[in-house]
Amino acid sequence: MKKKLYNIIRLLRPRQWIKNFAIFPAILFTGQLFEILVLQKIIIGFFAFCFLSSAIYIVNDIFDAKKDKLHPFKKYRPIAHGDVSIPVGLILAMALGIFAFLISYSVTPAFFILIIVYAILQIAYSMFLKNIALIDILALAAGYILRVYGGEFASGFHISVWLLLTTISASLFIAVGKRRSELALISRHLETKTYSTRQALSHYSEKLLDLYLSVFATSSFISYSLFTFLENPQGFKISFGLFSPDFLPAFFQRKWLMVTIIPVVYGIMRYVQVLYEKQEGENPERILIEDKQLLTTVIIWLFLVIGVIYVIGA
Repeated sequence: MKKKLYNIIRLLRPRQWIKNFAIFPAILFTGQLFEILVLQKIIIGFFAFCFLSSAIYIVNDIFDAKKDKLHPFKKYRPIAHGDVSIPVGLILAMALGIFAFLISYSVTPAFFILIIVYAILQIAYSMFLKNIALIDILALAAGYILRVYGGEFASGFHISVWLLLTTISASLFIAVGKRRSELALISRHLETKTYSTRQALSHYSEKLLDLYLSVFATSSFISYSLFTFLENPQGFKISFGLFSPDFLPAFFQRKWLMVTIIPVVYGIMRYVQVLYEKQEGENPERILIEDKQLLTTVIIWLFLVIGVIYVIGA
């Protein structure tokens, strides 16, 4: 019984729920993080994404069962390995999907529609989009972008255009890193043919993905830097003369969010380092959880953002 429960939990991939925290920036950067009613909607939306994404993972595993059996690591997934039967997986996916739609409807009508769009996109990805080169990367990135917009639709607070551009760039950066790691992983196992495990991978080369990775890493940095410089939702100013004397330029009195660029730059550099050294970009959430330096960087960035917006900007 315990083993069956363990395999079902593995099937849900709860570790990947960390991606759904992308729903929170809409209230984090607008200064509404501690508004209880708004926060409740965001939390419900977070779990809606968690349940729905797990349902999609199950559907994806069912579609990919044959190909996963040929993969050096995916062959141990519950469906491919035979630990969970396909009928059980389908029932579980349907139950999770229905529950996700029910609770998403209680958030806002706009969020409910977005959840439907997200589900359609993910199912389309599982069925055929992942087999089309370039489109597969764009579809992966779109999933992250919809999560961020989910926060806007759930809370009613608009995200900045620059934050949206940052999200697009970072999403493409992560998606390309995922594909590059998959390609490097398959190439190390000569007995595994790239086309047999993921059709789109046969149309990529490591040099091409390296170029894409460089482009989107740069655009992520630039977009986020411009966001911190141009956006001033709370009027970031310190009223304490000791810390903000009159002789300092106004730039340093109101652009404190730019301090958060430092951990962002380090985070990008560290992610790329881990990507090339450990070839683990296939699971971005694993890198974040298991790499202590990157996890520490994210925590520092979060504390700096909260400090600037909710303490200095208060």
